[in-house]
Amino acid sequence: MACPDYRIESTHPIAGRLLPVSGEREYFFSDRSLAVAMAAKSVTLPCGQEIRVIHVPTGEIVFRKEASPRTEAADEL
Repeated sequence: MACPDYRIESTHPIAGRLLPVSGEREYFFSDRSLAVAMAAKSVTLPCGQEIRVIHVPTGEIVFRKEASPRTEAADEL
């Protein structure tokens, strides 16, 4: 089996309904579009921290979900 080419990572634990196990800081995928979709649908614990998808062989960031500033309006959602 080939090495996964894409890594979803964050400095905080990542959670998502579609992830095999929530709470890890990195996940590996062989398919770029799947890795980006999973990162886009995921959140961090605590919420609002950055999530990145890295192309492992080159180290290039191919997707970044920016950290969002915490606001009172976001707390009401």
